[in-house]
Amino acid sequence: MVAWQSLGVLRALICGAGIAALFATGAAAEEFVAFKIVDNESIAKSLTGKPGDPARGREVAINRKQGNCLACHKLPIPEQPFHGEIGPDLSTAGSTYSAGELRLRIVNPKIVNPDTFMPAFYRPFGLHRVAKDFQGKTILTAEQVEDVVAYLTTLK
Repeated sequence: MVAWQSLGVLRALICGAGIAALFATGAAAEEFVAFKIVDNESIAKSLTGKPGDPARGREVAINRKQGNCLACHKLPIPEQPFHGEIGPDLSTAGSTYSAGELRLRIVNPKIVNPDTFMPAFYRPFGLHRVAKDFQGKTILTAEQVEDVVAYLTTLK
C-alpha cells in the first residue's frame, strides 16, 4: 500500500473510532422532537423552539463524547490539536450554510449526502447494529443540536 493510502486508511479508522465513542455515550433519554425537512435541504425551525447557545455549542463540538466534530473536520479551535481532514473545513460554515441547512446536516446528514461517513446526531430510529442500551436514543439532545447550530452559524 502506498504511504498516502495508508494515511487515508488510518484517518478513516481514527474517525470511525471517534464515531464509535459517540455512540457509546448516547444522549440522555428525552422526548424526541418531530421536525420538518424542507426540500431535502434544511430543517428551518429550531428543534427546541428557541436559539441555541454558541458557547455551549462550541463545547459540544470539541467534546470527544458528544459532537466530536474535530475527529473529521477542521474548526477555528487552535487550542485543540489534530483536526480531522475527512470532512469539509467548517471554519466558514456560517457563511456557507443557513442555520436550517446546518441543522439538517447535524440531525441526519445522509438526507443531503447518502454516502457520508458522518453519523446522524439526532436520529433514534432506522439505525443498524446499535447496542441494546443505546437503541432509541440520539447522540445529541435537541438542545445540543441547537447549540452546535448556533456555534457553527458564528463561523464566517
